[in-house]
Amino acid sequence: MIKVRPLLLTVLLLAAIPLVLALSLRFGSVDVSWTILWQSLFQPQSMDAIVYDLRLPRALSAFAVGGLLALSGALLQVLLRNPLADPYVLGVSGGAAVATLTGMLLGLAGVLLHALAFIGALLSMTLVFGLVHRQQSWSPTRLLLTGVIVAAGWGALTTFILAIAPSSNLHGMLFWLMGDLAESGTPHSALIILAVGFVISWPLGASLNRLARGELAAAALGENPVRLRMQVYVLASLLTASAITVAGSVGFVGLVVPHLLRLLGSTDHRILLPQSVLFGGCFLMLADTASRTLIAPVQLPVGVITALLGVPVFLYLMSRSKQT
Repeated sequence: MIKVRPLLLTVLLLAAIPLVLALSLRFGSVDVSWTILWQSLFQPQSMDAIVYDLRLPRALSAFAVGGLLALSGALLQVLLRNPLADPYVLGVSGGAAVATLTGMLLGLAGVLLHALAFIGALLSMTLVFGLVHRQQSWSPTRLLLTGVIVAAGWGALTTFILAIAPSSNLHGMLFWLMGDLAESGTPHSALIILAVGFVISWPLGASLNRLARGELAAAALGENPVRLRMQVYVLASLLTASAITVAGSVGFVGLVVPHLLRLLGSTDHRILLPQSVLFGGCFLMLADTASRTLIAPVQLPVGVITALLGVPVFLYLMSRSKQT
């Protein structure tokens, strides 16, 4: 894998944000030419409702969700000392899925569903945390196995809810399970949570570098591994819960983005964390643009696009990493 200077990569990612945002505003089920898009920045146009009321909030929501998932993935990969760790591996998305699908089954919508998704994710996080803490063992293996078992239980409940749900509700339920930004709403809360999460996590970069070398090495260098793991787990779970609340279960962003950045040479978490936010946001904006464009006017769940892009990219990265 070609190594890229971290500073150059950061500059490229910053430069990519306005370009990707412009593509998100330009393409969709309704054609908006570059001329009209440029003119709409300075004078009212008939396309303003499409550009500013529909596409811009959705694009910013996609950036926020992608950043949240990528940042959470970068944190969890250090916590579990496993480059294949994913924000959903600890069962956080499963709890949100069960809570949200139950709300849909009861006829709830809008803000209530978002609140249920967040509550379900927090419940799952608390359950995994409580089970691991009760055993007084914060080993990555125990944490991973506990999360996998809890996720399997949530998966069984999800299947049960889908089996008893009326056919009129199945379409919305399946779209939410696959990840969908159509009902994301205003992006302000997600962007604020992303900013707060980054401000909290970035000062932990040096500590994460030490933790990545092993618990004994981190302790020898003055860290408290147990406290640091707890902080990272709670923060990563809250970031994932916030992303799920906005867009449902969007996979592969938190897995592929940090792993790709590491292969490109960004191993220092003081650099990796901001790069993950930038790259994750751009990646999901592009995926959402594709979901609105590929078979327009029909819109695909964005989670389908991230899976179609993420699986081959990740397999390629794995094959390249084994060769080096």
